[in-house]
Amino acid sequence: MIKIVGSLALALCFALVTAPALSQSKPLKKVRVGIPSVGMGNIIPYITREAKLYEKYGLDPEVITVMGSGIGSKALISGNIDIIPIATPTVIAANLAGADMAILAHTMPAVVHAMMVRPEIKRPEDLKGKKIGVSSLGSLTDFLVRSIARKKGLNPDRDFTLISTGASDTERVMALKAGAVDATAISHPGYGLARKMGYTMLWDSAKELDYPWMEITTRRAAIKSDRELILQYMKAHLEGIALFKTNKDFSVKVIKKVLRVTDDELANESYEIFSKMFLPTPYPNHPGMKVSFEYVAETRPDVWKHKPEEFTDSSFVAELDKSGFIKALYAK
Repeated sequence: MIKIVGSLALALCFALVTAPALSQSKPLKKVRVGIPSVGMGNIIPYITREAKLYEKYGLDPEVITVMGSGIGSKALISGNIDIIPIATPTVIAANLAGADMAILAHTMPAVVHAMMVRPEIKRPEDLKGKKIGVSSLGSLTDFLVRSIARKKGLNPDRDFTLISTGASDTERVMALKAGAVDATAISHPGYGLARKMGYTMLWDSAKELDYPWMEITTRRAAIKSDRELILQYMKAHLEGIALFKTNKDFSVKVIKKVLRVTDDELANESYEIFSKMFLPTPYPNHPGMKVSFEYVAETRPDVWKHKPEEFTDSSFVAELDKSGFIKALYAK
């Protein structure tokens, strides 16, 4: 009897010791994360990857760079990418055409973006006949330029030419420097670099448009087939936001590495701007989608028959909010 009890105790002890090891050896799930442009707006997936947060939530990440939201949406719809920040108007237009994308979050309340121009361009009307650099046609930069230009009384289909000049802000600044374009739409640190090079800001996009930024987008089919994968991704991404907001030293190192920024002032300035902008609890911003509806309505007036909620899925942020998961990230 003593031997039996001893054997049971030994077996129990072995089970307790090996259980964590067995759980840690569980195969990681592959997740393909799209990046429509390499810039500060998309820094969180890189923060998350560098900090091994994907692995913490059982994921094996493949971070894939594409050329703008237009191409990114096609990659998402085709199933070649699982999650990617697709610009809200692109999501709406694609869904009206039969796609099944869903915005899970707007991670920033406004867009950090500017139109940088050659010094001789003083007013919006000076853009007439000029070439403007965007990441790609159908991208966020394309949407911003067209929307703001219309507000300024310009016709983007007639008054200037939009040219795809690369997925990164650096590429667009270099296109400006090389004379390939006369103006370019870029985020920070791109517009900070352009300013140092002698170019001027024609407009600040955040002051021109009420546009919630940096969507987390997936397909409804993906949610239906593997909701747990999407939930774990959301946990990793939201912890990445928390890490970015609370650990400046680590975040600045990632900024320098990913964006290839060697200027300490620009890297720190970017951190200060974006650490304040990223939202801890990034619900889809339904009121803020009005500008996107107006833009889509120019070619699809039937968009007004729909509600913003039809293009979003708030359930993931709601679950992580109500469970206390998000609050716990900032209690450390």
